[in-house]
Amino acid sequence: MRATWPEPVERVAAYLRTAGAEARLEELESGTATAEDAARAAGCPIGQIVKSIVVFCDGRPVVALVPGDRRADLAKIAHATGAVEVRIARAAEVEETTGFLPGSVAPFPLPNVDRVLIDQSLLAHDTVWVGAGSAMHLAAMNPSVLVRLARAQPMDAVQDSTYDSG
Repeated sequence: MRATWPEPVERVAAYLRTAGAEARLEELESGTATAEDAARAAGCPIGQIVKSIVVFCDGRPVVALVPGDRRADLAKIAHATGAVEVRIARAAEVEETTGFLPGSVAPFPLPNVDRVLIDQSLLAHDTVWVGAGSAMHLAAMNPSVLVRLARAQPMDAVQDSTYDSG
């Protein structure tokens, strides 16, 4: 029997069980503070890491799921949501809105989030890795499962170029 997971991870695991989702939740040896760390820990290319970015669109929380090697494009997100003002959530707002600490945000369950957008480039992979409630946990799944679980709307949600964070 495994050790008890932290409450936010247990919340994600319970959501996956209830949904009957084909997903693999893993506790990692090293943390996943950055997309690079997560890719290294998961043993996958950084483009298969899904960052859950919390943004406020005219004051309403929206989560944008973007590849680890790309930046969310706030103008594209504003257009998709019909918002005039869009901004990235502050750390305290991330936890208040999602129930997860920044850097540990899972794309579900998100009871206080009305809308989830997913960058369409993520749909090209066989497997993507999402945050699972702590900096030591990730969940692997097919992107179609992620779209279903997060009720995500596919779109072009990223800036046109990749970036080097190093």
